[in-house]
Amino acid sequence: MKTWNDFKKIVIEEIPLIDVRAPIEFEKGAFINAVNLPLMTDEERKKVGICYKEHGNEKAVKLGHRLVAGEVKEQRVQAWKNHLINKPDSIVYCFRGGLRSQITQEWIFQATGNEIARIEGGFKAFRNYLFEALKPENIKAKPILIGGCTGAGKTILLNKLNNAIDLEALANHRGSSFGNKISAQPPQIQFENDLAYRIIQNENKNYKYMLVEDEGRNVGRCMIPKELAEFFKAGELIVLEASMEKRVQNTMKEYVVDSQKDYISVYGFEQGIEKWKDYIGGSIKRIKNRLGGDRFVLVNKLFEDAIEKQLKTDTIEGHEVWIEFLLRDYYDPMYQYQIKNTKTDILFQGTEEEVLQLLKEKSIGE
Repeated sequence: MKTWNDFKKIVIEEIPLIDVRAPIEFEKGAFINAVNLPLMTDEERKKVGICYKEHGNEKAVKLGHRLVAGEVKEQRVQAWKNHLINKPDSIVYCFRGGLRSQITQEWIFQATGNEIARIEGGFKAFRNYLFEALKPENIKAKPILIGGCTGAGKTILLNKLNNAIDLEALANHRGSSFGNKISAQPPQIQFENDLAYRIIQNENKNYKYMLVEDEGRNVGRCMIPKELAEFFKAGELIVLEASMEKRVQNTMKEYVVDSQKDYISVYGFEQGIEKWKDYIGGSIKRIKNRLGGDRFVLVNKLFEDAIEKQLKTDTIEGHEVWIEFLLRDYYDPMYQYQIKNTKTDILFQGTEEEVLQLLKEKSIGE
């Protein structure tokens, strides 16, 4: 049966993958374009594992074949066949590229006559390849950091550039105390794998520069590998500037308009608004100590007033008040302190239009 070890091609072409590991393994992290169609369930895998420890490999294999037989086997094979109808070029993998993926290959061949490839070395080998791509010595592009006050539109700018990597999108987090989204963040392994994909894809296009937001090591619960974070920090910094009015508008759209839509789409209007209110209120509470008692009471009241006004008048305009208060009295002083004490070289400061012009003139943005 065919094996595959061209990991770069999998990344560049985002080749679809069939992950036949148990769901509990898949949930800890997989690869882009991978679907979990396991050979064994978590419980079946557990039983086989116990048998292997107590009686050895041969009896464990026999138990596995007994557990996945008859109608159960037919269901597993049918799931693979259904997937391959739309994605016939898929490649299969298990943890080490051993028995589970080999059995999957054999059963698919018996059922369809088609021979699909399995990843040589499985998840472990591919994962090692991706982890190597995160090491600075393997990255040719020079990092450029995009910084700026909260709400300046850093993510909006990055998404206009092909050679940018949106760390917050990969981490499914907005990178602040208010950064949680309605959907969960990916596991650390998944975050690292997805980040490696983006770096390899950028490297393949021979970009001279890689633009990323000026983040700390942590984006929510996801952590940028230490050496890579230091590599990013060694790049020059572009500070994006925007008026307070523009920053309030950007923040309103992301944290109120779009966020409320997400909650309402999942929970319905009344429960969605209530859960969104809990999310923002909880975020305000998390910064209570840093705000100080008086400011906490004030911003909390401004927020409560805005919610009350929205429910009575179906307008979100009241939210601008507490947002501007937090931007001006909480986030701006922190950023001003940070920028004053930064050791990173500042390449440029300007509006989005000015930054885009600079990137074009210096052939930094692609």
